[in-house]
Amino acid sequence: MVTLARSILLASAVIAGSAIQANAQVEPERCPRFIASNPQPIPAAFNVAALQDGEVRLTFLGHASFLIESPLGVTAVTDYSDTTFAPLVPDIVTMNYAHISHYALAPDPGIRFVLRGWGEDGQPAAHEITVDDVWIRNVTTNIRGGFGTSGTLQRDQNSIFVFEVSGLCIAHLGHLHHTLTPDHLNALGRIDVVLAPVDGGYTLNVDDMIHVLQQINAPLIIPMHFFGVSTLQMFVTRLGEHFEVETSPTPVVTLSRPTLPRQPTVLVLPGF
Repeated sequence: MVTLARSILLASAVIAGSAIQANAQVEPERCPRFIASNPQPIPAAFNVAALQDGEVRLTFLGHASFLIESPLGVTAVTDYSDTTFAPLVPDIVTMNYAHISHYALAPDPGIRFVLRGWGEDGQPAAHEITVDDVWIRNVTTNIRGGFGTSGTLQRDQNSIFVFEVSGLCIAHLGHLHHTLTPDHLNALGRIDVVLAPVDGGYTLNVDDMIHVLQQINAPLIIPMHFFGVSTLQMFVTRLGEHFEVETSPTPVVTLSRPTLPRQPTVLVLPGF
């Protein structure tokens, strides 16, 4: 049986072809909702291969930012900040409030939808939008000030953003500071791909993050928000006690339902 990394490389078939062409709009499948600091340059031509129906492309831009691309050419960047290296002006950006590296004070005016993970006037953020073949919603969580377990609790100041593209449900955990309650898990629903911070302190310690990943039980886990190779390696070593671990040679991967692993697997993308 081919490995996940090989399957992804074959599915990616990067980089030769025409620009993404708009296909007929398809009503997106809804994910079930009620179920019991140094970005790396990406080659300018990275996004020229057209996606097929049923595919989604993820590019790790560094820190907590990923570029998500759909078959109809919709683009979204997660935890977009003023220092995010994005090779294009995306249609959609999501942001979180814990640190300045997770939000932009002056987002590009060409961005059509700016989704902030924190609310105004004491109310939690509530997003649910459909842009062509991409459906996005959020589930709020709390944050704390400072490093580690200390700090003042700030309710609903982080959002887990869920992107549904090509029948895949992708959850970006943002700057998650606590494990999840049954209400959080019910609101998230089925998750196929989870983008998880693995710094081990600014967000969650290793044991708590492993617990969160076991709670979500997604087939594919992609680490983010790590500070150098040593931090990543420490986390991957611990994750390897619970999950399969594979490494991609490229920060750009194309995913589809048939390429999802049969058991929870960590896929490490290069960059930080």
